[in-house]
Amino acid sequence: MKILKSTDANFKAEFAKIVHRSDMDVEKVMPIVSNIIAEIRKEGNEAVARHIAKFDKWEVNNNLAISQEEMKNAYEILSQNLKNALKIAYERIFNYHEKQLEKSWMTFEKNGSMLGQKITPVDRAGLYIPGGKAAYPSSLLMNTIPAIVAGVGEICVCTPAVGGVVNELLLAAMHVLGIKEAYKIGGASAIAAMAYGTQSVKKVDVITGPGNIFVATAKRLVFGDVNVDMIAGPSEIGVIADESADIHNTAVDLLSQAEHDEIASALMVCVSEEFAKAVKNEIYEILPTLKRENIARKSIENKAAFVVAKDLNEAVDLMNELAVEHLEIATDNAYELLPKIKHAGAIFLGHFTPEAMGDYLAGPNHTLPTGGSARFFSPLGVYNFIKRSSIISLNKTAIDELGEACMALADAEGLGAHKLSVKIRYKK
Repeated sequence: MKILKSTDANFKAEFAKIVHRSDMDVEKVMPIVSNIIAEIRKEGNEAVARHIAKFDKWEVNNNLAISQEEMKNAYEILSQNLKNALKIAYERIFNYHEKQLEKSWMTFEKNGSMLGQKITPVDRAGLYIPGGKAAYPSSLLMNTIPAIVAGVGEICVCTPAVGGVVNELLLAAMHVLGIKEAYKIGGASAIAAMAYGTQSVKKVDVITGPGNIFVATAKRLVFGDVNVDMIAGPSEIGVIADESADIHNTAVDLLSQAEHDEIASALMVCVSEEFAKAVKNEIYEILPTLKRENIARKSIENKAAFVVAKDLNEAVDLMNELAVEHLEIATDNAYELLPKIKHAGAIFLGHFTPEAMGDYLAGPNHTLPTGGSARFFSPLGVYNFIKRSSIISLNKTAIDELGEACMALADAEGLGAHKLSVKIRYKK
């Protein structure tokens, strides 16, 4: 586990490795994923079943669909505590995303022109919910609720099944969300099935949701035939800390992402080498107490890094370069630093705002850009499930006022029919 100082002679080279932490070996999996997609496009369900037998180790027997009865039964046996938790999460996530709704608008100019924008939800959304090492009902809520708020007519969920069985808490969450269509399909197969359709799965317009390198690569390859939310990699957390931060709390927060995956990143930029060493020691004290110790330990030892900056201003600059998925600002002046943060998926302010609250029920979405892609991607939101159409309406006065300039531009580009289409309406 690295502790770097910004004053070190080789700091730039070592820090660059952290900045490029998400470089995935896509070339190795690209042929595999391309083949999966091609087979599903050609053979549909038959290829899906073959891939499930190969990768998920169970025989489909024409039973891809998850029934609403399975969802309801799972919900009914859930403890009241978990039912309440799902209800609170649903309400808070819904209320937050409702504020993202865009409205259609129109403006009218003096010359009689009308210009505007029409907001329309996509007809059909495909949501991918990971499985395997763990099942994530919270991801189902975070992906489904923005689609519901957007007004999407049809929502299709795909998730891998272990031995043909879907996690019961995930099924219960489907019931809470009113999911009517879901399938036991995982990995690149799920992305291909939703992107191109099979005998069972109807083609969707947009695909959202996190996944491993196979899922991420599949989303890259189908983009353009459908829309996708983002190309996300392993989970990560970044912490900016000063001496006011609690050593134990900081260590636990860093481990909250390390326990996700062996290749998850726990990154901290602080202003004291003593603090960095103390947090590192605390992490190794806590690790043996975790159920997912082996996963977290591999993440910490291979992907974690602490940087000691000269001051908080430099700490912010360095964290902006990292552009992390989750950013905790564990300082006494967190709100003062907020305007200086340019690149982060989600920002958690102050000593009482652990990243885990954002994972489950604070309200904002936890499907976030990773690996530095927060420089250009945004969190999943209602806007991923809508389209914007421009509206233009001109009258004779507007044509007479604007036509000459339009014809000049068309003429300059050598597009005669463009020019003629204006000229035949101009000053008659």
